[in-house]
Amino acid sequence: MSNKPKVPAQRTAPEGNFLTAPPGPARIAGYAGGALLGLVTGLAGALVQAALPPGGLALALAALAGLCYGGAHLARTLAGGLIPAVGWLVAVVLLTTTRPEGDYVFGAGLGSYGFLLGGMAVAVICATGGRPGGWAGPGAVRTSA
Repeated sequence: MSNKPKVPAQRTAPEGNFLTAPPGPARIAGYAGGALLGLVTGLAGALVQAALPPGGLALALAALAGLCYGGAHLARTLAGGLIPAVGWLVAVVLLTTTRPEGDYVFGAGLGSYGFLLGGMAVAVICATGGRPGGWAGPGAVRTSA
């Protein structure tokens, strides 16, 4: 028998942990694509929700939900769902500013406010809750309160 103390095995960070390991080129390209899709979804949603009054808002919010949820699942990280949401938010904020002619993309109406506030809520819900089993990863110790 050896008198050496046993050293516990080193645990490695789970794949996709962007705080401990730098993302590879494919992941960076995926994040850039997600941000671009978020910009396009924000622009298209702003136009669709105004053009098709009752169903356009639901369609625009469903597109954002699918983008954030799908991004989180494809990247298997929280950032995969949040980056498209940030792209959507940038597009929507840029569209709310006035133009030199005094025109707005968003009119003052219930549909526009529903798109802005509902889109923020949908993006946060889908991006942060988009992974089955949670974000702790496989084999994580969970305690119940």
